Amino acid sequence: MHTIMVVLGGFLLLVICLLAGRLTKNMAIAALIFIPIWLGAAAINMWIGVSRAGYSVAEELPVFLVVFAIPAV
Repeated sequence: MHTIMVVLGGFLLLVICLLAGRLTKNMAIAALIFIPIWLGAAAINMWIGVSRAGYSVAEELPVFLVVFAIPAV
């Protein structure tokens, strides 16, 4: 459930970035801004999974890839 909520948060961030791009008439820049922000957010989510939830990096890495890739692609 947590993973689904994080992915939905990624889509929300994408919509916000695209709306900002539409307002500024520069969609390419909006997409370029979204990617590093979302990469950082997905990395923070992975770090929380490792440091607080007790998962290993090997367990969290596939989840990180899914969480990052679904909204980014």
